[in-house]
Amino acid sequence: MYKIFNKIQFNSKENKMRSVGNTKIARETYYSSPSKNLKFLLFNRFNWMNKFINNDDKGIEVGSGAGFSKDFIKSKNFKISDISSEDHLDFKKIDAQDTQLDSQSFNYVIASNMIHHVPFPIKFFNEMNRILKPEGKLIIFESYCSVIFQIATMIMKHEGFDFTVNVWDERSPKSDEKNAWHGNIAVPHLIFDDKDKFQKNLGNLFKIEYEELSECLIFLNSGGVTSKTKCIPMNKFFLKILNFIDKILIKFFPNIFCMGRRIVLKKVN
Repeated sequence: MYKIFNKIQFNSKENKMRSVGNTKIARETYYSSPSKNLKFLLFNRFNWMNKFINNDDKGIEVGSGAGFSKDFIKSKNFKISDISSEDHLDFKKIDAQDTQLDSQSFNYVIASNMIHHVPFPIKFFNEMNRILKPEGKLIIFESYCSVIFQIATMIMKHEGFDFTVNVWDERSPKSDEKNAWHGNIAVPHLIFDDKDKFQKNLGNLFKIEYEELSECLIFLNSGGVTSKTKCIPMNKFFLKILNFIDKILIKFFPNIFCMGRRIVLKKVN
């Protein structure tokens, strides 16, 4: 991983994104806007997950935020949850590090762009293992802190990254415990890049069943998922061209251009 800096952090007053963490505005904008940009991005973020889900499987998304996954996940027994208490949620005030849900309840759990917000990732993985049924799947979409993503983060002063934290240490938080929308987009790298460390620290809980890198330009021109910014509206034809360019850039220069990571973890015990 190419690092411009090892650590970049911002306070909320510096953030140039609009409506940061406001899921109500995000949902109103998404469902009223004729723009296809964000819908195209979210389709790409969630539709691939259906390959790992049977229709009758019981599943839940943790850290759902605005809850757009419900439009794309086809399983009939799929519920969404978040630490907030918004009306669109099936389960409210659910802390993904300690859900209080029954053990071995779900065939799959979805975690989309939320692990880098979790203060204590080890607690999260232990909890996901607990609520998953035997051989259950933890289906993840996460940030990929490439050079382009680092530059975008520094320009927008949104979230930030810190490669210096010890992600395996359960004593110190990796993001702000008092702000659920604070994030450290270096965390997925610290967890998933070094497979030996992953095996050493999480191999007793999960094995990596699938991993793929995705998205750059379709994310940059999406207008933002929950926190908002400007974008150039495009029709589906040009969005597909943009996505094709992304695939080429990511195939040959992932550490420069990639901004997303798809992972499926399978519970091993």
